Amino acid sequence: MRRDKRQIQTAVLGRADSEEPLVLPLEAIELDAFRSFHELDFFWCGLLLGGCGGQLTTKLCTDRVCHFAHHPCPDGQLHIQADVDFAQPDGSPLGSVVDIQLAHKKLRVHLDQSVAPQWDGEYEPVLGVSVPVDQDTLIRRWYVNRVRLDSDGTSRRVRIGTEAFARPTEWFAVSAR
Repeated sequence: MRRDKRQIQTAVLGRADSEEPLVLPLEAIELDAFRSFHELDFFWCGLLLGGCGGQLTTKLCTDRVCHFAHHPCPDGQLHIQADVDFAQPDGSPLGSVVDIQLAHKKLRVHLDQSVAPQWDGEYEPVLGVSVPVDQDTLIRRWYVNRVRLDSDGTSRRVRIGTEAFARPTEWFAVSAR
């Protein structure tokens, strides 16, 4: 079955053939509570609702209604191919900056404050938790992306966050689900 490309407000919980529907809140402020409540749940484009059966994620929007979105690959899983380089712009310490080349986007992850983010440059900045961002930048850009690594026993968990003006950073686990 072809994947549905519409903005989706209804999904099912747990698996594609579930009979447990969910309706996503339309407003960004309500989505925060929804995400907290369903932090460990999986969302699907429900077959019984006429959907394609692909895995969904929530999409926070400030310029239109929030909605569910399909994962980018046909099987519903996140399979992202990327080239990663430990860059050393201007002789910065190794590991301060990581450049990630995706199919259609370049990211520069700033893990510390050694290299100042270039907001209108070739790379989209992603900031580590210790890298500050001024309020004027947040107002102009609406948000910045962040990354953090949390200890979990002997391993580390990657979390991706979105910081917006006058809102706390919203964190999401990166997992293979």
